[in-house]
Parts: sequence; C-alpha cells; structure tokens
Amino acid sequence: MKLIILDRDGVINVDSALYIKSPAEWKPLPGSLEAIARLNQAGYKVVIATNQSGIGRGLFDMDTLNAMHEKMHKALAVVGGRVDAIFYCPHTADEGCSCRKPKPGMFERIAALYNQDLSGVPAIGDSLRDLQAASALGCAPILVKTGKGEKTVAEGNLPEGTVVRADLAAAVDALLGKPSKKD
Repeated sequence: MKLIILDRDGVINVDSALYIKSPAEWKPLPGSLEAIARLNQAGYKVVIATNQSGIGRGLFDMDTLNAMHEKMHKALAVVGGRVDAIFYCPHTADEGCSCRKPKPGMFERIAALYNQDLSGVPAIGDSLRDLQAASALGCAPILVKTGKGEKTVAEGNLPEGTVVRADLAAAVDALLGKPSKKD
C-alpha cells in the first residue's frame, strides 16, 4: 500500500500564529487540494497528522474542528481528491501527551491502523516537530516552505535525509516523478 502522511496547517491550508479556529479561517493553500487529488489518482492513501492544541486551549471545540475538516473534505471532493484519515492531537504542550508532535504517538497510531511499517513513507510538514515525529518512525521527511517552512529551513537542524520543496504541489510532483517549476 502506498501511504503518505501530511501535516494540515501550513501544508494543506493557510496557517496563523493565532490558530485556525473556524471553518471561515480554514483556507486551502494554492494547489494543495489538487496535489492531494493527484496523490489519490496515483494510488496513495492520504493521512493527516495534525497538532490541534487550540482545542486544549479552549479556542475552539470538537464540533468546530469537525466543521473545518468537513469544509476540507468538500473542497477536496470538488477537485476529485480525498483524505483517507485524520489523526489529531488536541493537547497543549504542557499536558505531556505522547501524541503531540514532535512525539511520534500519532505516527504510531497510523502505523497500527494500516498495519504498516512507516519506513520510507513520505511525511510532509512545515515545522521541525513534524519532521521529528516522522523521522522517529523512519518516514521520509519532506519540508515544505509554506506555513512555518521558510523559518524552519532558516533555523536548520533538520532530520537527516530531509528533502525541502516549495509547497505541497511541488513535493507531490517530485514524488510522482513530474518536473516542477517551483523547486
């Protein structure tokens, strides 16, 4: 089975230092939905692993998170794409859970759900913690420069083997062996 793991905010949709707290604030990045559709057409199962500490902080509730994801699912359907599963961590950093990236708990749950070793599975994120969680289980880390990506590149200390791409569309083009004008 071909599997790919994506972060959400800053990879699929616009990110905000003030958190994405409502469906109105959830806006896809240019080309991201079409990139997911191309992954689907190429036979990939697309899974999201996202920290959503806004829940733990009381900035939004589960109904609102579900409404944001419903908006994403509908927008993907319009372009012929889909996400097969969404894993999220609702905890704040202070709670010390095992699922909040950079800890690998969500990735462990993904491996268990799909009964798959994650070695070499592409994992795309825009922050160091995304890449650290992915690398802990042997995923192939890919950093996009959208969201927090430019800052992450500048700060360095990326996990060994991290590939850097302009955005999700460019990362998908590279995975599928298509030339990209953006990289």
